[in-house]
Amino acid sequence: MEKFSKIQSVAAPLPLINIDTDMIIPKQFLKTIKRSGLGKNLFDEMRYDDSGKELEDFILNKKAYRNANILITGDNFGCGSSREHAPWALIDFGIKVVISTSFADIFFNNCFKNGILPIKLEKEQRDELMNDAEKGSNAIITVDLVDQEITRPDGSIIGFEVDKFRKHCLLKGLDDIELTMKKIEKIDSFEKTYTAKSPWL
Repeated sequence: MEKFSKIQSVAAPLPLINIDTDMIIPKQFLKTIKRSGLGKNLFDEMRYDDSGKELEDFILNKKAYRNANILITGDNFGCGSSREHAPWALIDFGIKVVISTSFADIFFNNCFKNGILPIKLEKEQRDELMNDAEKGSNAIITVDLVDQEITRPDGSIIGFEVDKFRKHCLLKGLDDIELTMKKIEKIDSFEKTYTAKSPWL
């Protein structure tokens, strides 16, 4: 998993509530177990028409937001089924930070495990950032995980909370597998000891 410390980017505003995981990545794209390649189908049913042509009005199809690394959304983002393909699609597109007032619990947890920083803010703060984002390429937002600060285009700062352990994992680029591998010597030692005590297993 890629290390995360600071992101400076245009933010894409998506002021819809209850965006579920089927909207993030529709079910027909869940056949793969690869984490790469899903970005092109992120928000597929909102980004394309039935013929596969881009819909000009959708925010990520607009020139100013095509390379956005930050997404600012409405309440209860990531609800619905627990598909891990949802954060896979976001990170493959290039979204590394999602800011909202609330997230579905499973999606929230999956974000951290896949290198995405989900940030919960009060509605007033989220709305301020949403307004900033709507200014397009002239409004650069900085998200600093080390200091737990969001710097708005006018220089004002919004602080945010993040679990200490999850922060450590993002800063070090540690997913569940990498965390396990850091303990491989202890695991090997346990297996040898256990096998010696219980050779019939």
